[in-house]
Amino acid sequence: MIDTLPVNFTLAEFRKVTPINELNIWDCLLERNGERISVKRRDTARDNLQRILISTFGLANTVGFRAMTLRDLCRETGMSMGGLYGYIQNKDQLAAMIEDMVRYVSGMLPDWFRHLPSPLDQVECMVRAHIYFAEILQPWLFFVFLESRTLAPAQRKVAKASELTTHEHIATLLESTGNLTAAEAFLLAAHCMALAQDWHVKRWKFRSTPVCVDEFADSVVQLIRARVTMVSGRARSAGATDLATA
Repeated sequence: MIDTLPVNFTLAEFRKVTPINELNIWDCLLERNGERISVKRRDTARDNLQRILISTFGLANTVGFRAMTLRDLCRETGMSMGGLYGYIQNKDQLAAMIEDMVRYVSGMLPDWFRHLPSPLDQVECMVRAHIYFAEILQPWLFFVFLESRTLAPAQRKVAKASELTTHEHIATLLESTGNLTAAEAFLLAAHCMALAQDWHVKRWKFRSTPVCVDEFADSVVQLIRARVTMVSGRARSAGATDLATA
């Protein structure tokens, strides 16, 4: 269904085809962590995972994840410590579970848009999808951005490697347009990621404005395309000057 999207798809269009959303992410989370969860009834396990994660996001925003204790989590969820241990043994596991889910979702994006012949169209679709996921799964992405320093060293290394992989993929696509050098593509890829990230990291800036997520995505994409076009135009202008003076 993803391949039916237009390049300039909206949030509403994306919601119709995305295999992951704020409702079914709990089933996906359970599938990815089934081996560590001792509760066997799937519906109970899913509902309790949802309670644990939603409570974690709330506590992380109020007292901070680093200061949060498992007792705080028990009190917030209404679960006993023994009940909580059926899902996680410590906060490291909890943070790793959240990071793994975000990394899994982000890792799907490149494959979704490989069918597009234009590398710049692929970049646009990846950026739009990231921004729309930031709208749909805002607490998840915000947690990973804010609390990545609390991850265990091994998990933090995996998270960094995943981000670099995404960065390198976008840079490769930008360079393959033929309009950018490797260095220019690397920098523009970094800007792509930073611009897309702004929507879920600094939502407070947009709450008091009439800007909607589709307008934000359009603006980011226009900036990226304008940068590639500007560099291409500059190169053509330089080539014409060289011919004129030859």
